[in-house]
Amino acid sequence: QVQLVESGGGLVQAGGSLRLSCAASGRTFSSRAMGWFRQAPGKEREFVAAITWSEGITYYIDSVKGRFTASRDNAKNTVYLQMNSLKPEDTAVYYCAASSKVAFPPKAAREYDYWGQGTQVTVSS
Repeated sequence: QVQLVESGGGLVQAGGSLRLSCAASGRTFSSRAMGWFRQAPGKEREFVAAITWSEGITYYIDSVKGRFTASRDNAKNTVYLQMNSLKPEDTAVYYCAASSKVAFPPKAAREYDYWGQGTQVTVSS
């Protein structure tokens, strides 16, 4: 089992920044990559970014590329999502998730084994 605890969400004005954190505990060695997803009201959960634990290789969807940065601190078993130049359309509940898949990036929710509880990000215009 892997437990994921997210933090760092909040309310920010358009153009502002937030940093999300996702602390992993338990059998963390079983996961190869961490992903970030988001779900806006009335919409399906959307893959946003992913990062590998070992090399820190990252992948982003086009709409956040250049604005969001995923990173990890292996010593702390924690991954981060730095979100800059936030837009109202970034408003959503953000989830981190752990994947044991070898192929990278795992973009589908079904490729992830464990999920955090989610943290709300609200960007006002």
